[in-house]
Amino acid sequence: MLLHEKLKEFNIILASVSPRRRELLKETGIEYRLATKFECDECYPATLPAEEVAPYLATLKSHAYPFDLAHNDILITADTTVVLEGEVLGKPSSKQEAKQMIARLAGKEHCVVTGVTIRSRERERTFASSSKVRFASLTSQEIEYYVEHYNPMDKAGAYGIQEWIGYVGIESIEGSFFNVMGLPVQRLYRELECFIEALPSCYL
Repeated sequence: MLLHEKLKEFNIILASVSPRRRELLKETGIEYRLATKFECDECYPATLPAEEVAPYLATLKSHAYPFDLAHNDILITADTTVVLEGEVLGKPSSKQEAKQMIARLAGKEHCVVTGVTIRSRERERTFASSSKVRFASLTSQEIEYYVEHYNPMDKAGAYGIQEWIGYVGIESIEGSFFNVMGLPVQRLYRELECFIEALPSCYL
């Protein structure tokens, strides 16, 4: 039996405002509903290693979910960070900051980490997926064009690999392409499979 058939016994809830995560999960064939939007103070300890920030925030979001999980509910939360030379690059607060971030990434390799938390009433599982991305050198005109014509403001590191800059600026990727988009769907698919198999028999 395929996973999406097994999951028909469960209520999959995706707590994410990212249209990319919504589309990626949809393409797996898994039926889900979106969580009602809720607030989460996405702060993390300053001493936390950069590669551990994404799974930490994914767990934080899961526990900020303001509703009790019902029987057969499975909540999915995620967070994606761009890590350059040990520093987390978040979402830019202005176009100027977006341009500065992309200029820093140009000609270098960085790491994209997505943390995912899967939680039910009985179990909780958090994992992280990492991809190495290398940007080509970019001219100031190319950076300006991307920032002015696309939407870097809602993206970690100020870029979306599925947009124009991904086509002209990415030299190589080591790891999952979809992870760089914001959700490592192949890993999530397998993790969900293991997750439901480990639930008590009363859930099945």
